[in-house]
Amino acid sequence: MSTLVFLEHHDGSIQKGPLGVLTKAASLDPDTSGVVIGSGVGSLVEQAGKYGAKKVFVADDAALEAPLPQPRVDVIAKLVQEQGFDTVLFAASVLSADVAGGLAARLDAGLNWDLSDIASEGGALVGKRLALGDTVQADVGWTSEPRLGLIRSGSFEPNETGGSAESVPAAVELSDFSTKAEMVEQAHEEQSGPSIEDADILVAGGRGLGSPDAFPLLEDLAKALGGAVASTRAVVDAGWYPYATQVGQTGKTVSPKLYIGAGISGAIQHKVGMQTSQVIVSINKDENAPIFEFSDVGVVGDLHSIVPKLTELVKARKG
Repeated sequence: MSTLVFLEHHDGSIQKGPLGVLTKAASLDPDTSGVVIGSGVGSLVEQAGKYGAKKVFVADDAALEAPLPQPRVDVIAKLVQEQGFDTVLFAASVLSADVAGGLAARLDAGLNWDLSDIASEGGALVGKRLALGDTVQADVGWTSEPRLGLIRSGSFEPNETGGSAESVPAAVELSDFSTKAEMVEQAHEEQSGPSIEDADILVAGGRGLGSPDAFPLLEDLAKALGGAVASTRAVVDAGWYPYATQVGQTGKTVSPKLYIGAGISGAIQHKVGMQTSQVIVSINKDENAPIFEFSDVGVVGDLHSIVPKLTELVKARKG
């Protein structure tokens, strides 16, 4: 197997999702390579090496500064054709989904998406894809090469190996049609603290909060713990909290070390987005709430009194 991982980056650092995919790929293929594409991205090679890349192809050009998909398709397609990669992996994001889809069309290659895991079985790469509301897992494969795989967000945790990577320049030859689109503005959501995908600790709120006025209780606890605030679809649909914080089937998939759910019933649509959390703590006044069935710790009671007391305890413990 000859594997290439698309290393999406932001603000001078490779994002957590691609680093997790790189870690997993390197465990299956010790000679895994990465590709970084942009302007002034050469410094990312060292970071990629620490997470398992043996070689990093660097496409560094001012024409690649904007995060547009088609120029990246040009670069990766040429690499695959020249270097003979039989597998190209992506961590799910808006940009990588566009790039993966464009690359599949360009190379007439098979793309398996929303994969929760990959494995080498009998010398063949097998993808694992959850189905039927994430209640069953199906094995999926490819009928030809190169094999393209888009990995679900939060599936793999990045793990430093302490290695180093060789930096190799990648040719930047853009097709005429790839230069037609222009990014005129790039907006960034204002936020403080880590995003819900990157946070090790999440404090999530559901309709059981009663109103949006209760979210400051969760924000105080998240701040005390050094985590981030998440929400359910019902909360987002009601306009109580931003969509960027939504966890679940139609939101984001997260895998923090600690997930605290307050006022969340635990519907299957929410469960599929957070069930891989290492420790799940649930607070709900309904002792029959489904979320207690898959929680490590369950607290039955009024979250409006429990959460502030928990925040006080955390602050007291930290001194």
